[in-house]
Amino acid sequence: MIATALDRIPMPPVAKLLGWCVVDARPQEGWIRIVFDGKPDFCNPAGFIQGGMLSAMLDDTMGPAVFVMTEGRLFTTTITMTVNFLAPVKPGPITGEATVTQLGKTIAFVEGKLIAVDGTLLATASSSIRLVEAARALR
Repeated sequence: MIATALDRIPMPPVAKLLGWCVVDARPQEGWIRIVFDGKPDFCNPAGFIQGGMLSAMLDDTMGPAVFVMTEGRLFTTTITMTVNFLAPVKPGPITGEATVTQLGKTIAFVEGKLIAVDGTLLATASSSIRLVEAARALR
């Protein structure tokens, strides 16, 4: 696994809840791959992972893509996120990938996707994200 700026900050509680683990990154390209633990506790009555939990996984993939691209200089807050749910998701490992498509001075645009172990594309997302200087956010 590649070292990133994420190694220098404590893991947030939501990342722990989602079973978040960075497995690969190309910071200079604004790309990251994260694996989540799709827990049975995240399921709806049909036995599929609830869409809100999948949205949280996408959000927690796209924001870190910006963070690693900026070497930890910028945190993110989501302005908009459009999610397309493409297949029902059973509990188990879920891989998230995200790419920063444009990094501006105050806004970034990012695309993400969730993939099952067998390669099935589960969900896609696009997001506009407000950029927040890490030094300001930590005050």
